[in-house]
Amino acid sequence: MTVHSQGAMTAAPQDAPQKSAGRPEKSASPTGSGPKSPRGGRKSLPSGWLPYLLVGPAVLALATLLLYPLIKNVILSFQDINKIEFIQRKYPFAGFSNYTELIGDADFWTVVVRSFAFTLANVALIMVLGSLIGILLNRLGKKMRLVLSMALVMAWAMPIVASVQVFKWLFDEQFGVMNWVMRTAGFSGYEQHNWMQTGLSTLTIVTVLVVWGSIPFVALNMYAGLTTVGAELYEAARMDGANGWQTFWKIVFPNLKPFFLVTTFLEVIWVFKAFTQVYAMNKGGPDRASEILPVFAYVEGQSQAHYGLAAAISVLTILILVVVMSFYFRLILKQEEEQ
Repeated sequence: MTVHSQGAMTAAPQDAPQKSAGRPEKSASPTGSGPKSPRGGRKSLPSGWLPYLLVGPAVLALATLLLYPLIKNVILSFQDINKIEFIQRKYPFAGFSNYTELIGDADFWTVVVRSFAFTLANVALIMVLGSLIGILLNRLGKKMRLVLSMALVMAWAMPIVASVQVFKWLFDEQFGVMNWVMRTAGFSGYEQHNWMQTGLSTLTIVTVLVVWGSIPFVALNMYAGLTTVGAELYEAARMDGANGWQTFWKIVFPNLKPFFLVTTFLEVIWVFKAFTQVYAMNKGGPDRASEILPVFAYVEGQSQAHYGLAAAISVLTILILVVVMSFYFRLILKQEEEQ
């Protein structure tokens, strides 16, 4: 107690505040404060939702642009819609009649065989020539490699329709360069020779066009893959007396096997669905002898106005490609398991 001059007594201040009786003591949080809500008092989304929110717009766009037309196309394949039904806006259900008609049609199976032969020839040439040019890029000097790479990129970047027009001019009947080359070389019978008089010759020209436009992708990727192969492996093979062919199969191919698998897979898809090159070259002619499955579906739908039948052709094309690719998927998965 402290006595003031006036005689009044006051309580001395205490060193620590007294705890209120009966009130529980609040435990302090590890961070020194309780949980705080974000701005505005809103709760934050769980962290696991963030990837879905980021991917959501892309998934929505793909569903709108790809999934919805695919579903509509499948529905259309079960309807009997020709020009009259289309004008009258009648969509009668036909069941599996479009599919049974195609399966029993010899022309359809002819187009299927032609499509597989066309794809096989193109993919084989693209992979072989592209791989050889990729190896050449790896062995050239810096300046020549730059020149060849620029030429490949320009060929790759050329629009398909423009490249088709160039090839049509090269093989033109009257003013074509190929007829002039053949006459200059001394061959007879090339005065206004029609290079597209048969379906086989037309597809041969298309094959040259497709291979020319696809080689740059394989060559540049092959060169990029070769840069990952260590120089000591080539040196070891050289010391063991291996030639170029043995070096490729023992060193290059095992190290770049995933590249060959993925690239071949992509080329099969791109060539199998090639439409622009075949249709723009000769519209599937002459007499529909150069049609492959995408062109066959387009001609049936747009030229013949058999919309339901054309939809069924496109669905069967997808199913055929999926069945073929399933074996390839198994090969890729087996390769990944081995690694």
